[in-house]
Amino acid sequence: MDSIKGIKIEDLLPILDSISTPIFIDDANGNTLLANKASEILYDFDRDEIIGENVCLLEKEGIFSSSVAKLVIENRKKSTIVHNSKSGKQFLSTGTPLFDKDGNISKVITTTHDLTAILDLYQDLSDSSYGKSSGKSTKYKTRKGSLIANSAAMKRLIQMIDKLANIDMTVLITGESGVGKGMVARLIHEHGIRKNAPFIKVNCGAIPNNVIEAELFGYEAGVFSGARRDGKKGFFESAEGGTIFLDEISEMPLNLQVKLLQVIQEKEIRRIGATKTRPVDVRVISATDKDLYDLVSRGFFRDDLYYRLNVVPLNVPPLRERPEDLVPLMRDLLKIANRKANAKKIMDSSAIYSLMKYTWPGNVRELQNIIERMVITTNGNVILKDNIPSYILDAINETKNPMLSSEKNLKEVLESTEKQYILQALRKNKTTRELSKVLGISQASVVRKLNKYNLQPK
Repeated sequence: MDSIKGIKIEDLLPILDSISTPIFIDDANGNTLLANKASEILYDFDRDEIIGENVCLLEKEGIFSSSVAKLVIENRKKSTIVHNSKSGKQFLSTGTPLFDKDGNISKVITTTHDLTAILDLYQDLSDSSYGKSSGKSTKYKTRKGSLIANSAAMKRLIQMIDKLANIDMTVLITGESGVGKGMVARLIHEHGIRKNAPFIKVNCGAIPNNVIEAELFGYEAGVFSGARRDGKKGFFESAEGGTIFLDEISEMPLNLQVKLLQVIQEKEIRRIGATKTRPVDVRVISATDKDLYDLVSRGFFRDDLYYRLNVVPLNVPPLRERPEDLVPLMRDLLKIANRKANAKKIMDSSAIYSLMKYTWPGNVRELQNIIERMVITTNGNVILKDNIPSYILDAINETKNPMLSSEKNLKEVLESTEKQYILQALRKNKTTRELSKVLGISQASVVRKLNKYNLQPK
C-alpha cells in the first residue's frame, strides 16, 4: 500500500477532507492516489472517478487543461502553473515533489486556488474610481510599511506574531528572499513590550568581515588606527531596551558566532579593547533565506548558536503559495508607488490578470519593483498588459505550454530530462561526490545513472 513517511494514503483522507484547500497526491508516474473533498467541489467531479487515473488521461478528458504534476516530475522541483477546468474557470496550482532516500521522486503533492474567484473578488482595482474601492484587505501596519494577510497561511503567521510580541524570546524568521521577513520582525517589535525602544536592523551579509565585530559590539578609544577618540558603541548597545534584528544571519562569520552566542546567553557584551563586559538588554530576532540546519550539518554554522536562535521559528510563505494576498498587495503597492511618483495610475484588469499568472520568484520585493517601474514608464494613467515587463509575459507564456511532448511517454520524458539535468551538472562538477551534493542523491546512485546514460565526469 502506498504511503507517505509510513502513513498509508487512505489514512490521510479524513485529515485532508477537513482542509478547505483542494489537494491532490500523485505517484512518481503521474497516477492519482488521492484527492480531498475540496478538490471535488472546486473541479466539480467525483473523486472516485480519477483515483488511479494518470494525469495525462485526465488532461485529455478535460478535467483540467494541463497538469502541474507533470511539470514537477519533469523538472524535479516545485512548480506553479495556471490552468483551466471544464467549466472554464482558471486555477493556480502548485506541485511539490517528495523524494525517497535515493533522491527519486516518490509523490507529488498539488494544492490549488481558484484564480477566477480571486480576480472577481478584487475586480474593483480596475475601476476608474481608483482610491474609492470598496474592496477591503487585512493590513498589519508598521512604521516602515504594512503586511498583507488575506490568505490562511498569512493569517496563521499573524496569530503567531501576536503571541510572540509580548513573549521575550529569540525568534528565527525563515523564508525566501523578498517575502517580507524584515516586516515580520518589525511587527513583533512594534506590537510588543519593547515597542518604544530602538529597533536596530543589521544586515550580516553586507558588513565586511574585518569590521563586523566592531559594528556589533563597539570598541574602546584608541584601539586601532582611525578609531574614534571616545570609542564607539556597537549595534547591541544602540538597541538597548529594544530589539536587534540580525538579517542574513547565515552570513555571520564562524569566529563571531561563538561571541554572538555568549552575548545572547550572558546578556552582556565586551567592546574591542575593553577589559570589562557591559550588560545589554535586547531582544534578538534573526532571519535567513538559507537552510541553517543544512549549514550546521556541513560545518558552516555552529549548532549551539542555531539551537539558541531557533527557540521560536517563523516561516514566511512565498507569494506563489498565497495568491489571495497578491491582488491586495498590488493595490497597496500601487498606492505607494503613485504617492512616490506623484501620479494617479490605475491598473487595467488585463494587467492584473496577467500578473496573477506569474509565480513571483522574487516575491513581494519583485512585485514592488515591477509596480514602481510600471507607474514610472506607463504613458497615460492606465497600466495595461502591454506595460508589463517582457520577461514576465514570456514566463507566463511558458507556463501555458509545459515542455512535455505528447509523442513521448512519461518514462521517456523523465529519462530525457534526467539525462539533460545530469549533463548540466557535469559542466560544473568534476567528481561523483560533487555531483551527489548537487543532485541531492547518493554517490552510488550517481554512479548508476552515469553508467545508464554512458556519461563520465570530465
